Parts: sequence; structure tokens; C-alpha cells
Amino acid sequence: MIWYKIAESEDELFINKESLIEIEVAGKMICIGKHQEVLRACVAKCPHAGGKMADGYIDALGNIVCPLHRYRFSLNNGRNISGEGYFLKTYSIETRDNGVFVAIEEKKETFEA
Repeated sequence: MIWYKIAESEDELFINKESLIEIEVAGKMICIGKHQEVLRACVAKCPHAGGKMADGYIDALGNIVCPLHRYRFSLNNGRNISGEGYFLKTYSIETRDNGVFVAIEEKKETFEA
């Protein structure tokens, strides 16, 4: 995993107090949400129909809801909690003294002999 700094502070990310935003990190589009003062990060598109997750919302239980078909996903582990069987990739995110960071997996190169 490589940790990428995405902001100096949480306030920098949520200037308009939005609960969901979309940013690019290491060539990947990522959705970042804030619920009850806790940051969470996931892929930017719903695995079902490609809905832009940042256009959805976070429900009262802290699940992200896709704007297209209202599929719900846990931001803790990516599990689809509305029963359709999809999985939403999540990313680790941390607020540190020197900024906000997201962990992205390194691409593993394969070589053929």
C-alpha cells in the first residue's frame, strides 16, 4: 500500500460541508464521505450500473447510497447491505497531524519468461 496525501485537513476537503466528494488519487477516481465526523473512502462508481457515488448520499446508518438504483453499501467494508450481492471497493483513509491520506494498493507487475 502507498499512502497519498489528499489534503492538508478535513476542512479543505469539505469546504461546502458536503457529505460526499469525488477526487482523483494516483490515477483512480475515489469517493470520500464523512459521517459522524469519520472519513471513509470508496471507488467513485457503483459496481452495479456505474452510478457516480458522490451524487448519492450517506444514510442515517452511515451507508453510502447509489443515486441510480438506491443500492446501499457499508462504508466500513464495502458490503452491499440492501441485498443485491454487489461489493463496493473501499480504501483506508486517515487524518494525521500533517494531513489527510488515502491508501492505494500498488500495481503488481507480472513478467513472463
